Order: sequence, then structure tokens, then C-alpha cells
Amino acid sequence: MSEWSYEVRFWAIRKRNARQPFQLRWMVGTREHAKSFLTQGLADSHRSELMTAARKGEPFEIDSGLPKSMVAKTRDISWYEHARAYIEMKWDDSPGNTRQTLAEAMATVTPAFVKDTKGMPEARVVRRALYGWAFNKNRWDVEPPTEVAQVLNWFERKSLPTSALSDRLLVKNALRALSKRLDGATAAPGTISRKRAIFYNSLEFAVDAELLSDNPLDRIKWKAPEQVTEEVDPACVPNPTQAAKLLAAVREQSKRGRRLAAFFGCMYYAAARPAEVIGLRASDCDLPRRGWGVIRLHDTRPRSGTAWTDSGEAHEKRGLKHRPRKEVRPVPIPPELVALLRWHLTAYGTAPDGRVFQTLRGGLVQDTGYGEVWAEARSRALTPAEFESRLAKRPYDLRHAAVSTWLSSGVEPQLVAARAGHSVAVLFRVYAKFLKDGDDAANAKISARLDRHT
Repeated sequence: MSEWSYEVRFWAIRKRNARQPFQLRWMVGTREHAKSFLTQGLADSHRSELMTAARKGEPFEIDSGLPKSMVAKTRDISWYEHARAYIEMKWDDSPGNTRQTLAEAMATVTPAFVKDTKGMPEARVVRRALYGWAFNKNRWDVEPPTEVAQVLNWFERKSLPTSALSDRLLVKNALRALSKRLDGATAAPGTISRKRAIFYNSLEFAVDAELLSDNPLDRIKWKAPEQVTEEVDPACVPNPTQAAKLLAAVREQSKRGRRLAAFFGCMYYAAARPAEVIGLRASDCDLPRRGWGVIRLHDTRPRSGTAWTDSGEAHEKRGLKHRPRKEVRPVPIPPELVALLRWHLTAYGTAPDGRVFQTLRGGLVQDTGYGEVWAEARSRALTPAEFESRLAKRPYDLRHAAVSTWLSSGVEPQLVAARAGHSVAVLFRVYAKFLKDGDDAANAKISARLDRHT
């Protein structure tokens, strides 16, 4: 990091017998600096610039002898270069899904920081080139397609210097950009929040690199567009009767469906996330012949895509979401799921690494595969009206069904949150509508208690 001083002293310009005879001398702190010029006028002009900066109260860098404003100009790089440097800094310590999120955020704000839009390609072409190539470090050594190369060359030429981001109106344009989808609709609340956080962090990185004097977002009053809440919509969540029909439709539709019956069962009966179920091993399961069992969740296998992982595989092996790497989440499971898992292990065994669920070739279960099975199950199990609605539209809605069932059964919220793998605060925020459904029961309990003392 640079050292700065406000103690600046100037001497008169002196003339020497040299190729550039007019020498300007000054001192910053205890360090002397000198610069020679061809003419007296050039020396006077530079001296005037330095003295003006000193009178304004600018700090001077001790090593270079220059005021902060001049240092920033000598070190300035384009926003496009800075954004790539930020991606490179974050890359090695980020999992594949985070890399995608970083690239998406940088690809969203970068078009806001250009000198002009003359010749800018169509928005979807720009997003594809920036997201898939400019901000994907795994592809930096790969020759891009001609169309992509043209887009990247355009941004290299047109990108504003990073110092320009001290203009708050310019930064507000970027905030508006990250709050919109490509089709112009308002983005989801979580998407806006994530992109803004990444953008803020990239500006902090610019401050650390002394490309900006401060983070302009700290000086901007901006409110994200009004959004829907994060609450789960009850219209999406199947009740126990509907869930049972859906699971039966999974089993009955095909060989692939039968292999996935217990997979979907883990989401419904144990509120497990799909990525957690993919990594479940037989050794993680206690499956007694009678009564309740337990599964212990400690691995996730999120799908990032081969372009974003170091291994070149589509899935990564990671710990539980928002938890320390080695944390384990035990979840008691009812006899219904115990029976499903016991049958599955008897029928299909395990993968070579002990995983319960595998494809016909022993690979990881893919979201495209189980998504197709789920879509077919909906068409078989639901009425035409239900099928056209949002009911159980995604397999993930089975997890929501599990949590809502637990809450409506009177299980304490703290225990529900622990089994589902998130905080009580998230439970109250996301499942607020299901918690409200318990008001009548709660009121009855309170009235019964009060009646005893009246």
C-alpha cells in the first residue's frame, strides 16, 4: 500500500547545463523529488499543478511525489480490465455456482460503463459474450468464436476508465441495469441483492487498488424496485394427498421413474434439497425394519456446468448450504421414507462411491433427467386445472411441502428450521403464510389455558 503525506515543500525552478535544463524540485514528507523539462514554461506549468493540489489539501504519495488525483490517472485502467481482474481475484476460492453468479453480475453492469453505444451488439449477444467468455476465467486461454471476439474487442475499445465511476449518475445507471432482466422485466429480489453485493465488492476492490478514492455506492441513495416477498406461495405447495399421488405417479411411469421414487421421497419426507439427495450415501442412512429412521446430510452436489468447474465435471462436491464444510444435518425420517429407501437399495444397490442414487450408468442424477420424470408425474397425478396451475411445478416444491406439513402438524419452528437446514429467521420469513395458518389452533390453546383460571 502507498504511503501518503500532506507535508509538501517546493523549491524554485533551477537551470542546469543538461538536455532538459529546467529542473523542478519538491519534497514530500522527508523524500526529495525532481523532474526536468525542456522549457521554463513546461516546468512552471507542472509546478503550478502540484501547488494547486497541495493548496486543495490533497495527500501526496511519498514514493512518486504526486498528489492523489495524479496518481489515480497514472494507474487508471478501463472498467472492463478491472472487472476481469476482479473475477481473477475471486476465481480460485469460489465454487462453480459462485463463479457463475460473479460472471452474471459483471456481465450485467459492464454495458453501463462505455463511452458510447455506437456499434454495440444486441443485448443477448453482449450478455452471452461477457458472461460466457469475458468473465469465465476457464475460457481465457481458449480462442472464442468470431462473433464473441468482436463483442469483446468492442468492449476493450469502448470501456470507460474505472476512475469515471466516481460519477454517481453513472453508477446509478449500473444499479438500474442490475435490477432488470434481459427482457426488461424487474429481476427477482434475491438476484438484485446478489448482483448489488458483487458490484459493491468490485468497487471496494477498485478502492484497494487505488483506482477510486472511495466506494461511490456509499454516497448513493438508491432503493431497489418494489418486489414480491420471499414467502413461499401456498398455491405451489402440494398437500399430503396430492404429494402421495405425485410420488405414486413417479413410481408407475417408467423404469427411470421407479429409480427416482425414493429420490423424490427424500425431498418430501425429509425436506432435503435436490443437491443434498444427489450426494446421499447408504452409510448416511439408518433404516430400521420398523419405525422411524434417520438420514445424515453432509454433502451437496450442485450442478454448475463443466465450463465453471476446475475438474471439468458438471457437479461439484461441497458441504451443506450456508454451513461449515464438515457440518452434518441429521433428519429423522418417517416409516414411509424408510420403506422407500430400503426398497431402492435392495433393487438398485449403490454407486461405486456408496451413493444411494445413480443413473443407469452409475453417474450422478441429473436435474434434466429428474425434471422430465417430475413433469410426466404432474401430468398423470393432477387434474387438468391443477396441471395448468403452479401447483408442484418444480420438484423443489416437495421440500416446501415437507416444511409446511411439519409446521401445520404443530412441530416447533426451531426444530423445523434445524431439520430443514436453515435459520429460524429464514423459516419465519419464507414460510410466513404457513405459520399464520396456525393462529386458530394457537388461539384455542391460549383460550383453554385462560379458561382454567376463570
